[in-house]
Amino acid sequence: MQQIESYKNEIAAYAINGADTAEEFRIKYLGTKGIVKSVMAEMRNVPNENKKEFGLILNDFKQFAEAKYEALKDSNSSLSGEQQRDDIDWSLPGDNYNTGTRHPLTIVRNQVVSIFKRLGFAVAEGPEIEDDWHNFGAMNLPEDHPARDMQDTFYINQNPSWLLRTHTSSVQARVMEKQKPPIRVICPGRVYRNETVSARAHCFFHQVEGLSVDEHVSFADLKQTLYFFVQEMFGKDVKVRFRPSYFPFTEPSAEMDISCLICGGSGCNVCKHTGWVEILGSGMVHPKVLENFNIDSNKYTGFAFGMGIERVCQLKYRVNDLRLYSQNDVRFLRQFTGAV
Repeated sequence: MQQIESYKNEIAAYAINGADTAEEFRIKYLGTKGIVKSVMAEMRNVPNENKKEFGLILNDFKQFAEAKYEALKDSNSSLSGEQQRDDIDWSLPGDNYNTGTRHPLTIVRNQVVSIFKRLGFAVAEGPEIEDDWHNFGAMNLPEDHPARDMQDTFYINQNPSWLLRTHTSSVQARVMEKQKPPIRVICPGRVYRNETVSARAHCFFHQVEGLSVDEHVSFADLKQTLYFFVQEMFGKDVKVRFRPSYFPFTEPSAEMDISCLICGGSGCNVCKHTGWVEILGSGMVHPKVLENFNIDSNKYTGFAFGMGIERVCQLKYRVNDLRLYSQNDVRFLRQFTGAV
C-alpha cells in the first residue's frame, strides 16, 4: 500500500520534458515490464480475505496511471501542433486543388432539361424496374411485339412480368395515370436493352422523352418545339428534316434528322455520307394510348418525342465510342473540365 502511494505521487509529479515524454511514461509504467504490471503481480501474495479490497486499490492505481498517460499524450500533441505551426512558411504558394467536373452525359442532360423547361415542360422521373403494363401495354405495344422478347429486353421476372425499362415512355404512362391534361413533361433517365456492347451500342443508355397533351395540340406544335430545341442545342445554322416513320404509340410518326455537325452536310463516316444524322423519334400520341388512361381522345390530342442523350453528346462533343461514357477513364473525363 505504501509502495502504491509512492508510485502515485511519482506519477502525479511526472512532467513533460520532451516530445517523447508520453511514450517514455508508457514504457516505464504501463509497458509489459512496467511498474503497474509488477505491482498487480503482487496480487498472488495477498491473503484471500483481502483480495477483493486490494483488487479495487490495484484497479484504481492502474486507471490513475492510464489517465496520466492520456494527459501526457494530449499535451505532447498540442505542443507538437504549435511547433508545426511555427515551422510553416506562410510565404510559400498553396497546393494546387484539382476540381472535378460533371460527366459529359450529365452536362448534356442538364442542357436538354434547361431548354425544355423554358418551354414550360416539367421534369418527371420513374422507376428503372418496371411492370409489363407501364413499359409495353400502356404504350400500345402488342403481346407479340419483338421488344417483349427476352432477346431484346432484360426480364427480371415473368408471370407477373417485371423488367428493366426499355424506354422512359413508362414514365409518361405513370404521369398520365396520375395527372389529367394539360400535361407537359420531359422524362430523362437510364434505360436498358439486351444488346451486344460495341462502339455504337450498349446494354444501357440514357434517354429524354417528352410529352404534351392538351386541347388543340397539333403536329405543328411538335415541329416548332423540336425546331427550337435543336437550334438552342446545336446553333441557329443547323438544318432539320422530318421523315415519316412508325411507332406503336404515335400516329402519325416521324423521325427527325439534323444536318451533320461534323462535316457540315458534305458527307462523312458519322452521317454515313448522307449529310444528315438521325437525332430523335416523334409523333402525335396514339388515341389508344390516351384512352388507356381515360383521357378523351376526341377532346385532347398530344405529341411525344424521344432522343438518346449519348447521340446528342456524340454530335456535340464528337465522341465516337459509346463505351467511353461508362469506362471511367479520367483521360476522357478531364476533357470536359471546362464544360462544367
